[in-house]
Amino acid sequence: MEYLIIVLSCIVFLIILKFAWKIKIKDIKKLKEIGYSKELNEITNKLPENKEICKVILKKLNNETVNIKESENNTASFYLVLNNTILIANIKNTFTRVQTIAHECLHSVQNKRTLLFNFIYSNIYLIYFVAICILSILGIVKHGMLHIFILTILGIIYYAIRSYLEMDAMTKTRPLAKEYMEEEGSLSKEEQKTILENYDKINEIGIKMTNYRLIISITIKIIIFGAVLIF
Repeated sequence: MEYLIIVLSCIVFLIILKFAWKIKIKDIKKLKEIGYSKELNEITNKLPENKEICKVILKKLNNETVNIKESENNTASFYLVLNNTILIANIKNTFTRVQTIAHECLHSVQNKRTLLFNFIYSNIYLIYFVAICILSILGIVKHGMLHIFILTILGIIYYAIRSYLEMDAMTKTRPLAKEYMEEEGSLSKEEQKTILENYDKINEIGIKMTNYRLIISITIKIIIFGAVLIF
């Protein structure tokens, strides 16, 4: 019975947070519509290729030792701390590419100890979750409430570290992208204004969606483990 209460409490928590933060499904659709706007993409097509943009921004950040790779197969860009590499996804048809690249460049100058800890800790957290679920299904794991408590603590630590890294990069990305476009000079002031206004629209939705997604990833683990214990 206590496991059912925990599962229901987690679901209620996510619903309350969704209403409190005004998270709407249509916001995801709105992000895609803005991100793939042909009109906005035509403006940013005047800018250099993604790899060149990345090199210039890294130079501005005094971090030119980073490896830069492009991948047509990836849908998400990210910074790999283990080999100091920025992987640029297939984003050439989105006007957000400057801001996306700036975001990953900012990750590359964050504290390496924090980035490494986040990478290692995230994997340990995931392995622990998978392990206790499998062991519970096999009837090996006992004291379910203890593991729910541990999952909760691990989740809080994960959120504290990951949200710090993401919010730090996200709040600095827009000014960095603005600075790049001003110095690059291919876009008129009016075009820059149009791009930045739409960046603001995306960021207003994106920041709260990122936080909510992180909380969902933590809470869903507790829900799944609780469901395993129930059945």
